[in-house]
Amino acid sequence: MKLIRVTKNRIARNYLIITFNFLIMVSVNPYLLFNGTAEAALNFYKSIFGGEFSDFNKFKDMPGGEKLSAVEQEYIMHIAYPLTDGSTIFASDSLPSQHSTVMVGNNFQMSISCESEAETTQLYNALGEGGRVVMKLEKTFWNAYFGMVTDKFGICWMLNYDYPNETV
Repeated sequence: MKLIRVTKNRIARNYLIITFNFLIMVSVNPYLLFNGTAEAALNFYKSIFGGEFSDFNKFKDMPGGEKLSAVEQEYIMHIAYPLTDGSTIFASDSLPSQHSTVMVGNNFQMSISCESEAETTQLYNALGEGGRVVMKLEKTFWNAYFGMVTDKFGICWMLNYDYPNETV
């Protein structure tokens, strides 16, 4: 995301130069949450819209996944399903062992793909003001800088910056 700042309006050589403050984000996408049916749901959407998953990870493939029950190991940790318009549907399963149950109202989050750690931190702090931290910003095993906050209106935001081909 790029921040373009307004400093002042001025006239130069008979032209009025106006600058604006606005944010240009790389992408904002829905992140859907399921009670063990993420794979079936995303395969259903794929059967309708076509295409392929760009990322598909089960909980058994993450560090510590072997500590989960055999059922939860097969749950989806993360699916990325890009659509033809450039947007992506992300999804994962909620883990009953973490006392997390998905129901209408908490079955989605907003995911922002950022361009830098600084941008991620800026948005995380701004969205979290007056809200609550769900997961503090940190470098992750999937080679990203990631955190989650619920804003003061109850919307959960996931902020992610993927490191360029480096190991964390």
